[in-house]
Amino acid sequence: MSAILFIDRQSGQKQVEKVYGGEAIRLLYGNWMFAPLKALVSRFSFCSAVYGWWQKQPWTKSKIQPFIEEYGVDASEFLEPVSAFNSFNDFFIRKLKPQARPVVFEANTAVIPADGRYYFYQNISHADGFIVKGKKFSLAELLGDNELAAEYELGSMVLARLCPSDYHRYHFPVEGIPGPAKLINGALYSVNPFAVKQNIEIFTENKRAVTLIESQKFGAVAYVEVGATNVGSINQTYIPGKKVHKGDEKGFFAFGGSALVLLFKKDSIQFDADLLEATAQGYEIRCLIGQSMGKQENQTR
Repeated sequence: MSAILFIDRQSGQKQVEKVYGGEAIRLLYGNWMFAPLKALVSRFSFCSAVYGWWQKQPWTKSKIQPFIEEYGVDASEFLEPVSAFNSFNDFFIRKLKPQARPVVFEANTAVIPADGRYYFYQNISHADGFIVKGKKFSLAELLGDNELAAEYELGSMVLARLCPSDYHRYHFPVEGIPGPAKLINGALYSVNPFAVKQNIEIFTENKRAVTLIESQKFGAVAYVEVGATNVGSINQTYIPGKKVHKGDEKGFFAFGGSALVLLFKKDSIQFDADLLEATAQGYEIRCLIGQSMGKQENQTR
C-alpha cells in the first residue's frame, strides 16, 4: 500500500498519514487471495459488532495511552482526562472542550462538520474520475431515493473520511431543522483510500444514515453518515424536528473508521477556494470542526 498524502489545512503542508491497521488493509484489499475474507469481514456485520464489543471491555484501556502517543492525538483537547476512560471505545467516542473547536458563526457560512480528510466538489457531475477513474458515483444508490437524488444531481458534494485517530463525533454544518435519520443497511467495507480507489461504490454499498436539514440560508442539505469496517454503530444524539445551530452535535460513530457525505443543491453554496484547490490537485485536505466550509452569497434565500 503506497503512502497516503494529504494536505493539512492549518499549515498548508502535505503530510503522510499513519494508517491504523494498514497491514490488514493492504492484505484484504491488495491481494485477491484474501477476497473471501474481505467479503466475510465486510458483508457480515457480526464481525464488526464483535470487534466493537471487544473495544468496550475494560481490559482495552491499556491501549489508550500508546495509541495517543503513536498517532499524535492531542489529549489537552479532551473534555475529560485520559484516566476517566474505562475502555478504548470510551476514548474513541470522547468529547472535546468547546474551545478546542471554535465555530465560525457568520450567518452565510457553512462549517466543517467533523475532524477528517475531505474532498470538495462544487459540481457533482465533475466528481467522476477524481476518486476512481471512470467509475460513476450514484447519488440514487447513496440516498436510496431516485427522486431525492435528482434534486442534488447538479449540486455540490463533500466527502469526508474519519480515521481511527480522529475525534469521532460529528456536528451540524448549518443552522436549521433536521428531519429523522433514515437508516439504509449495507456492508462495512473500509473507507481507507486504498480500498476506495478500487471501488468508489463503497460509499453506496456500506451501511449509512440519511438526514435532511432544512436550512433558511442553504436550502435542504442532505447529511449522510457512512459506516465502515469495525464501526460498531452510527449513533444519533440530536432530536429530529428541533432547531439546531452550526457546530451542535449530531451524533457519533463507535469504534472504527467511517465517512460523511454532504450534499447541497445547485448554487446553494460556494466552497472555499483552498478546499477546492486541494481536491483539484487530487489530495484530501484535513479540516477541523467549525472551520469555514463555504458561503451562501445570495442573501435573498
